[in-house]
Amino acid sequence: MAVTILPVETPSLGDRSYLVHDGEVAFVVDPQRDTDRMTDLAASCGVRITHVFETHIHNDYVTGGLALAKETGAAYHVNADDEVSFEHDPVRDGDVVEVSDALRVRVVHTPGHTFTHLSYVLEGETPAVFSGGSLLFGSTGRPDLLGPEHTDALARHQHASAHKLADQLADETQVMPTHGFGSFCSATQSESTSSTIGQERRSNPALTKDEEAYVAEIVAGLDAYPAYYVHMGPANASGPSGADLDAPELADKEELLKRLEAGEWLVDLRTRTAFAAGHAPGTLNFGIDGQFATYLGWLIPWGTPVTLLGENAEQVAEAQREMVRIGIDHPAAAATGKPEEWTDEPLGSFERATFADLSQVRHHRPVQVLDVRRGQEFEESHIEGAVNVPIHEILQRLDEVPAGEVWVHCAGGYRASIVASILAANGHRVVAVDDSYGEHAEESGLPIVKAA
Repeated sequence: MAVTILPVETPSLGDRSYLVHDGEVAFVVDPQRDTDRMTDLAASCGVRITHVFETHIHNDYVTGGLALAKETGAAYHVNADDEVSFEHDPVRDGDVVEVSDALRVRVVHTPGHTFTHLSYVLEGETPAVFSGGSLLFGSTGRPDLLGPEHTDALARHQHASAHKLADQLADETQVMPTHGFGSFCSATQSESTSSTIGQERRSNPALTKDEEAYVAEIVAGLDAYPAYYVHMGPANASGPSGADLDAPELADKEELLKRLEAGEWLVDLRTRTAFAAGHAPGTLNFGIDGQFATYLGWLIPWGTPVTLLGENAEQVAEAQREMVRIGIDHPAAAATGKPEEWTDEPLGSFERATFADLSQVRHHRPVQVLDVRRGQEFEESHIEGAVNVPIHEILQRLDEVPAGEVWVHCAGGYRASIVASILAANGHRVVAVDDSYGEHAEESGLPIVKAA
């Protein structure tokens, strides 16, 4: 039987899950919590899901593995050494799971991203390795998520695991990672969309550098990761339920004002362009068109109720689906329509601009530049005189935001709009730079400071 491998993308978290079938039965690797995507895909292919494989206890999302296994009656394969509080089918290095005659899966212990990380090798005519957070495209999973005391050891494990896979597998074996498509679980990012063991053997630092050089490089390159990660491991070890995607209650103007005054977060899902043009005062802009869940989960004080404001019910539903993937189980409320329908106050607004605009305006009046990129991005290159407060630190460092007119920028505009909305809600006069730093900052004539 022919084997089909179908990736299921979650771009906002930078992850992939996989459904693999032979035309009759299927197995799933690392499913997200909204399991309906997998069951719908299996139904459309006319196959039954009989096995679910977990590569590791995830740090960047709440798994749907247990819920999917319960829903479909599938066997749920988790490392026998993982300390979990739910029933599962334990597997270890060297085990072979016969899903069907065409789907033979071999378990390989590949520590590095976590100590108990597993990869799954699909053997046969279509060889593939589902490598989770181990071997990625041109990179590996980051080794620091279990705490700094384990980083060096895990980095060395990661190097050894990459070589273990390369030694065991043929060059034509397809590499099918979970992370590496924008996920902060990846040590570095790659533009690749596919790869093989042969390609990785030639280009992946874990396979081209010796252990000491690789460890030094990967540790030096580590930067901040989302604060919500700390909640994901415990949630996944406890056996999370499936996603609750029932629509939240709708709130009127009076209810929205009460929630705002109570300190809840009212999150405007519209594009940064629409938000800048007019928004309900005090609301925050996390556009559904970007890495919504990553940045909402990173910034929000954990447990704060969230009310979603969207142009329509579909936008709210999409945001709700994103939130449940990171353990924000249900919005407190929602409202749809236009910002005029969400408040009786005059709408707030702020200017959007380009780096060329910033270059020009600095010749005419004093303005402050706030760079909200991460520390490593700033160190590599930044506008002379800019103040760096990374987006994930903005709520704790509001007192460091310069007085006066503040021009906020990031690398492309999405993070700048989030921070601009936070500053506007706190009474600052802001301009959001909605432009590509890499393409236009220097060419606009702005003085740039680069790392030596």
